[in-house]
Amino acid sequence: MKYQTLYDNAVELLQRLIATPSISRSEGDTATLIEQWLEARGVTAHRHKNNVWAYNLHYDESKPTILLNSHHDTVKPNAAYTRDPFAPTIEDGRLYGLGSNDAGASAVGLLVTFMHLYADTDLKYNICVAITAEEEVSGREGIESILDKIGPMEWALVGEPTQMQMAIAERGLLVLDCTAHGKAGHAARAEGDNAIYRAMKDIEWFRTYEFPEVSELFGHIKMSVTQIEAGTQHNVVPAECRFVVDVRVTDRYTNEQVVEHLRQRVSCDVVPRSLRLKPSYISPSHPVVQAGLSLGLTTFGSPTSSDQMLLSVPSLKMGIGDSARSHSADEYIVLDEIAHGIETYIEILTKVIK
Repeated sequence: MKYQTLYDNAVELLQRLIATPSISRSEGDTATLIEQWLEARGVTAHRHKNNVWAYNLHYDESKPTILLNSHHDTVKPNAAYTRDPFAPTIEDGRLYGLGSNDAGASAVGLLVTFMHLYADTDLKYNICVAITAEEEVSGREGIESILDKIGPMEWALVGEPTQMQMAIAERGLLVLDCTAHGKAGHAARAEGDNAIYRAMKDIEWFRTYEFPEVSELFGHIKMSVTQIEAGTQHNVVPAECRFVVDVRVTDRYTNEQVVEHLRQRVSCDVVPRSLRLKPSYISPSHPVVQAGLSLGLTTFGSPTSSDQMLLSVPSLKMGIGDSARSHSADEYIVLDEIAHGIETYIEILTKVIK
């Protein structure tokens, strides 16, 4: 194995992370574990809430900075588990445990890659590694809370399970609270202006409309009406009908552009719950993507979300493991995947930053 010591360190740390419960918003113990792991290797670790980050030894303010990011929080174990989710068990070349695949393997892979490059003196970039919290719930106390503390960055590599292929785009998410307005009246006398009927026209529009700009990676923006509520009793024509629209935004639009586009075309009120969860895109011509292509990696558009949504710089999502295993019962990572992931991280970064 090319990087045996790095691999051994990564597997040992991942086992410790699995054995330490780190459900989103309750991941303080794994934050401490990561902080102590870095400091035990002579690295100055910075911490805010449950987010931990560090810089390479020869940090130079005159150089741009790149971010290596993954998360250490997990979802709650589902009821279908047949194993102890917090017991790191190796069987038949697999390491089982909650968070092993999503995204523990990527987190430890990036940490040991950072350590491999930590003391180099000939880097074109500074390196910041940040292992962050609340990714699984898109929480405000995760990576978003430390971006101003980390400082300006040129681009980012986000570790999520992609089988070490390169996700160069990711859909954004908008949840829209829509309200159609009518006028109350007595149903028996056909009075009023039924808000449900007004909403139906807009709902049909949401169902059939296609945005003019089409993504090469994702196709059209997808809009789905997922909830509806109206009326208080059977004999009263409702003055208001509320419904929710789930919008998966492609790299062809910003969230703000989508909301404005919709408001110009429907009669209901449209209020986004948040504009935070943005679509992301990095050009295939970007040096880090070109480095991956030179290694035989492929590119794709990711249907799953990550902390990329909260970054305002170009970012590449690439990580150890298989997204299909994420949040599944008896979650596992294949040990060979960790070895391959570490080697790939080092090779791709070395091509760009040295």
